[in-house]
Amino acid sequence: MPTLSAAIGSGSVSVAGLASTAPVPLASSTGGGLSDAIVWIAIGAFFAALLLKWRGADRPARLTAAGGWLAFGTFWLTMVPYFYYEMQSPLETLLSLAALPLCAYTGYLMLQDRRSLFLLTKAVAFMGLIYLPAETIPFVREWLIETTAAQTHFGMELLGHSPGLSEGANGYLSRFDFDPNETATGRTTYIVLSCTGLGSMAIFGGLIAAVSAPLKRKLSAFALAIGVIWFLNLIRNVFIGLASPLGWFQQDWLVSLMTTYLGAEPSRVSFLVSHNYIAQTLSVFALIGITYLVVKIVPEVLAPLEDVLFVLTGNDYDLFDALGVDEVRADGGRQPDD
Repeated sequence: MPTLSAAIGSGSVSVAGLASTAPVPLASSTGGGLSDAIVWIAIGAFFAALLLKWRGADRPARLTAAGGWLAFGTFWLTMVPYFYYEMQSPLETLLSLAALPLCAYTGYLMLQDRRSLFLLTKAVAFMGLIYLPAETIPFVREWLIETTAAQTHFGMELLGHSPGLSEGANGYLSRFDFDPNETATGRTTYIVLSCTGLGSMAIFGGLIAAVSAPLKRKLSAFALAIGVIWFLNLIRNVFIGLASPLGWFQQDWLVSLMTTYLGAEPSRVSFLVSHNYIAQTLSVFALIGITYLVVKIVPEVLAPLEDVLFVLTGNDYDLFDALGVDEVRADGGRQPDD
């Protein structure tokens, strides 16, 4: 889940962002407060639906969950201008556009009594519970951002680059202080919340928390997922943080392509290529790999993933059988051998 209120400004973008040498005042790309309010309403509706279901109020629970899914899709729709105009990210723009109809369809399926979707609803509710406090509690956000920035800077030092850290446009000690007169692009980057890996951590944390399984296995899977995400995210930040100022992708043909057909600023090409294309593509494969590792420990997470596939395709899939995973009971125990 990306940052819910992305900070941007003229000549400055902040999602592993491109920062000009002169920081500018923050502005919200999506209305900020409106987007945050919508997603809080969605997560609140999900938890309310789960409470109603627990109390046996089935139809009110399904109605509330359906409303939550519609709000969740609306939130992603509000992110489209940011992803399209500021981040110039085709992948994130398309995913945000697709989110509203997919979420609306999920709500429709809830009303049609597909009760298994309560598990997916529970997973998304926990994802929000993990992510949103860091988005809205200042000292948590500050600690995550500055810790990630310090670790990324250490990674840069291991590769022979020590730009130092200074205050970024977000007000935190998160900006890699490259000298613009000594870099190829004259630009640098600074860390924001979406650079911390918290979004991916929330995805797996939500999936693991939602299913019924022995606590020991759930904690083991969560620790594994968090560790792998942290390490890969650190590599990602170092890669983007060096590629952008050092101009690793400023080749003439690539600059011409990006500026002519995608409307990019010439000095942003290395950032856009490293962040929007290379890092995002590799992130998809990383998420698939981490999912495989988590499933080996907590196969129960396949259940909500089956519902995701149903929403996407309209067909039921047996992932347990397809992946050769032992069947598990609703209480988290494994089925005894015949």
